[in-house]
Amino acid sequence: MSAPVSPLLLERYELKYLVPLGLIEPISKHVSIYCEMDYYSKIADDHFYTINSLYLDSPRLHILQSKENAGASKFNLRIRSYGSNPRPPYFFEVKHKLHQFIKKKRVKVYRENWDRLLTGEEPFYEDSELVNQEYLGHFLNMVETYNAKPQILTQYRRKAYLSLIDNYARVTFDRDLRFQIQDNYNLTPDSQKMTHYDFPEIFGDACHNVILELKCERKIPIWFIDLIKTFELVKINFSKFGNAMQAAYGQNDDQLFLHYALDQS
Repeated sequence: MSAPVSPLLLERYELKYLVPLGLIEPISKHVSIYCEMDYYSKIADDHFYTINSLYLDSPRLHILQSKENAGASKFNLRIRSYGSNPRPPYFFEVKHKLHQFIKKKRVKVYRENWDRLLTGEEPFYEDSELVNQEYLGHFLNMVETYNAKPQILTQYRRKAYLSLIDNYARVTFDRDLRFQIQDNYNLTPDSQKMTHYDFPEIFGDACHNVILELKCERKIPIWFIDLIKTFELVKINFSKFGNAMQAAYGQNDDQLFLHYALDQS
């Protein structure tokens, strides 16, 4: 079984819901009529694989603060890796969001010393080991514009399905959400430092601690609507970056931004 090619440009809707752990199997059974598990879920022992995301932001958290502006276009700068002990390739991602519509540009980097591209130790130049030079330039330009540095490393376990009947439709379950404060370019989580943030104070419900996401192109599949009605799903807004930061510092958004402003002054 060969690994799939990961798209480097994604444009899609993302609809998010909170569900209890007990609904993973019934919903999985429901969507299996239209989907199959993706490659990484198929090869995982329990069908869940590990995703790590290192989020970057300015010293005063301008990117995080932009998420508080209603109606504004939001974005994330992150470096994604897979597994508890990540290995190349790594993915540099700029993820733009306007309402529920997402445009994500990602760069696949095969180097172990990927951080040298971000610290200025190694200049940006044409390199056969870097896939998609244009998107890399865009990522590095955003990092420079915002003087973005590592802020937090998040991790979760994902079970994913891909539609067999649509050009693109995807269903994912994310559970066991954890984080650690990270102020350097490191993608390997430290199990001793990782802390859960899928608790009631963040999710608002002690039982609903799994994030279900329905992802599709501009036309929402009919079977998505059937799924939503069958399981009485209620759409939410949820930012792994924002909620992990809030959990890390134990403050509401206004206090968190003020804390950073004073700390960086």
